[in-house]
Amino acid sequence: MSQSTVVYTDLPWLIGEDGRVDPSLATIERGVFGDGFRLRFTPADGGRHHLEGRPFRDAVNGADALVIYRCRVTEELLDVAGPTLKVVARQGVGFDNVAPELLESRGIVGFNIPDYCVDEVVTHTLALLLALERGVVPQHLGLSRGKFDIYAGGTPRRLRNHTAGIIGFGCIGRAVSMRLRLFYGQVIAYDPYVAGDLMDAYGVKKVDRESLLAHSDAVLLHCLLNDETAGMLDARAFAAMKPTALLTNTARGGLVDAHALCDALSRGQIAGAGIDVFSPENPHDNEWTAKLVTLPNVVVSSHRAFLSAESQESQRRRTAEGVRRVLETGLPPATGHLTPGLVSRGRRARPPGAAATVAATAQLT
Repeated sequence: MSQSTVVYTDLPWLIGEDGRVDPSLATIERGVFGDGFRLRFTPADGGRHHLEGRPFRDAVNGADALVIYRCRVTEELLDVAGPTLKVVARQGVGFDNVAPELLESRGIVGFNIPDYCVDEVVTHTLALLLALERGVVPQHLGLSRGKFDIYAGGTPRRLRNHTAGIIGFGCIGRAVSMRLRLFYGQVIAYDPYVAGDLMDAYGVKKVDRESLLAHSDAVLLHCLLNDETAGMLDARAFAAMKPTALLTNTARGGLVDAHALCDALSRGQIAGAGIDVFSPENPHDNEWTAKLVTLPNVVVSSHRAFLSAESQESQRRRTAEGVRRVLETGLPPATGHLTPGLVSRGRRARPPGAAATVAATAQLT
């Protein structure tokens, strides 16, 4: 029996100290797959993965499985992989780059790891928000530069007298709500796909989007990025918020119009923002996100809300185990399954006119 080929496209943990892919770092993966599978890795240099060009295509061609991070699933990518491809695994929570319906149309299983980092994202979200609330960054900068001033960063407010609003009440939004209630007097949430009864069980009041923006002293984004939510926080949304409101985003950069957010923060339309995610991924690659990270009322981090030693190990192991299960049995993993069909022993024909890209609408955050 020939070995199955598993291709890892753009995983950040594969980058060695020299900025190139180091296959020796795939210790967890080799432990899961053993000798019955062949592992291949797409190239990188200067600390950046290449997701186009001949070396990339050569690495992807003939794959039985693709494990992706930021790499986008497209008709072209699947054509390059060829008819052997049976599964695409997204090593992470979000799946806006996976195109589940496209995979389904070709009989390819797609899955993500929806719950490996809930504790980490919740903790990071609260760290950004509380740093804004208490003026931690201006306090640190002032004091470390020789200036003792208890009022640097302004006078904080008593949180028990204020309201936090969550947009998106999936598994992370629910976990965040439980910790927010330790600090804020009221927690409200907007999610058209979650019933108010369930929110009540978390001590959270269900409201519509307009009410949340108007009444929240802190707005937290924990929703999926899709056609419905892309750019949902735009100039109109910021105009509806309180001038004293804070925003945190540890979900997806594409949820926010960066130009509009820059304007709102610069003109005092909202008071501050804590941001872990950007579009593009590196904020220095875009004029407005590059400006955003320099504003004095912003606290930022490099898309690391998910990160801990434990979460990274779990993410990698569960991805490899899911891929192996699909390749050996044709069955999808128990959690994170994004395509309703199963891998058949043959191949299902792709229906005529199948869309090249689709919006995923499942409520996983």
